[in-house]
Amino acid sequence: MTWGRDTDEHEARALLETFLDAGGSLVDTAGSYGDGAAEETLGALVADLGVRDAVVLSGKSGVRRTADGMRRSAGRGALLDDLDASLARLRTDRLDLWQVQVPDDVTPAAETLSALEIAVRSGRARYVGVSNYSGWATAQLATLAAGAGLPLAATQVEHSLLERGPEREVMPAAAALGLGVIGWSSLGRGVLTGRYRRARPADSRAASAHLRGFVEPYLTDAAARVVEAVATAAEGLGCSCAEVALAWARDAPGKTAAIIGPRTAAQLETVADHVAGEEGKLPEEIRAVLDEVTAPVLGYPERR
Repeated sequence: MTWGRDTDEHEARALLETFLDAGGSLVDTAGSYGDGAAEETLGALVADLGVRDAVVLSGKSGVRRTADGMRRSAGRGALLDDLDASLARLRTDRLDLWQVQVPDDVTPAAETLSALEIAVRSGRARYVGVSNYSGWATAQLATLAAGAGLPLAATQVEHSLLERGPEREVMPAAAALGLGVIGWSSLGRGVLTGRYRRARPADSRAASAHLRGFVEPYLTDAAARVVEAVATAAEGLGCSCAEVALAWARDAPGKTAAIIGPRTAAQLETVADHVAGEEGKLPEEIRAVLDEVTAPVLGYPERR
């Protein structure tokens, strides 16, 4: 998300190399990140390093900047135009996973599905999915897609110890319909690293003019209590807050992948052992405590 803007090409190269060396494969981006700068940076690096076949390239379309601000559209024309622009910036002829970044309030699901069908049948996308969709909207589009012989592969939602809302309906729907679940912002937009426990560092996202609004929803008293629980677990295990938070997110039931967005290679190196999914499993008693203190509120009709 920050590549080409907050993360320059040299740091981005170090990040990609560190990630691949650690056994990582899924790299997620979107045309809206840095108004295309993130895709341009990623595409240049993948081409230069010759690693296209080593990465699972995941992209998202349907959000773009206009003179009036950010505009979202899940319409066929907008999605396919965005996809073609993304492929050009990424210097590739296909995405391994292409997702509708957000739903809109006016486009029929059947029209959105038609864009996904065209992308797959033309070879521009290997698999397709959705991102930031509610449970009912995920189920609606997945059901239509299955009926058309084009089953959705995944849904991407924010999921961390600070955001467990998808567990109410999105994740159960995904499990029932056979979709993988990709969780973005597994470190709670950086807050679960413990970096904001005492202050807002001058070089942090919370101090950035264009990312402050992204972080501030989690700079609350309620979030701080979760961070302190994570810090207590980290102290007892002799590891970092980031390692605890990522281990919890990576191994959450029903989860396929956990996305993180480090700004520097040094940040990634602190959790590199978790990338391949073999290290750092949380003891069950610690996971149980973290589950309890962050449990989403369930009511009618989720709880029966």
